[in-house]
Amino acid sequence: MTATSALATADWRRRVFGLYADVRACAVTESPETAHALWRRGRDELFRAHPASALDAGARSTFTGLAVAPYDPAFRFEAPVAPEGEGEIMEVPTGTDGVVPFRRLGSLTLQGLGTLGLWKLASYGGGLFLPLHDQSAGKPGGTYGGGRYVLDTIKGAHLGEGRAPNSLVVDLNFAYNPSCAYDEEWACPLPGPANRLASEVPVGELYRDYR
Repeated sequence: MTATSALATADWRRRVFGLYADVRACAVTESPETAHALWRRGRDELFRAHPASALDAGARSTFTGLAVAPYDPAFRFEAPVAPEGEGEIMEVPTGTDGVVPFRRLGSLTLQGLGTLGLWKLASYGGGLFLPLHDQSAGKPGGTYGGGRYVLDTIKGAHLGEGRAPNSLVVDLNFAYNPSCAYDEEWACPLPGPANRLASEVPVGELYRDYR
C-alpha cells in the first residue's frame, strides 16, 4: 500500500465513522427509515467519488447507486447480548491479511429469524463484528453469496445500543456487502456457522455486478 492509498483509506474510514454517527442521531431525532435514507445517500457518494472506493474507475464512471432494498421496520431489532457461545474462538484465513482472530462475546436472538453470534476482533483495536449469511445469499436478485456485515465497529459501522441494558440495535436494513463483493483483491472475513440464518433476509444491500 502506498502512502497515497493509505491516506485515502484512512479518510474513507473517517467518513464512514461520521456517516454512522449521523445515522444514529437521525434514527433518534427523526426515524430509523429516515436514517436509512441518509445512510444510502452517504454510501452512494463514497462509492461514486472517493479514491478508496472498492469500485474501480470504470465502474465508478457509470455508477448510479448501490442496490439496496426498501426499508422494512420488521427487520429492526434491539437484541440483548446473551452468553451463548461466549469465549468461542474463530480464526479466519484471508488472502492478504493472514489469519484474523475473533472471540465470541455471545449471541443475539432476532425474533422470528434465529440467532447470530456477536464477535470481537481479538487483535489490535478490538471492535464488535456481526456478519450475516441468510438464504437469499447467492440467489439471482438476492444478496452476496459470501454474506454481509451488519456491524463492524472498528471500521465505523455501529448502529448504537438498545434501550435495554446490554443490548444492541441490530437493524438488518443496514446489512451491507464486504469489499470483496466488489473486488476480489480485498480480504474479507465472512460469516461462519454461528452467523447463518435459515430464512431469507430480503432487506439491506443486494448483490449487483457494477463492472
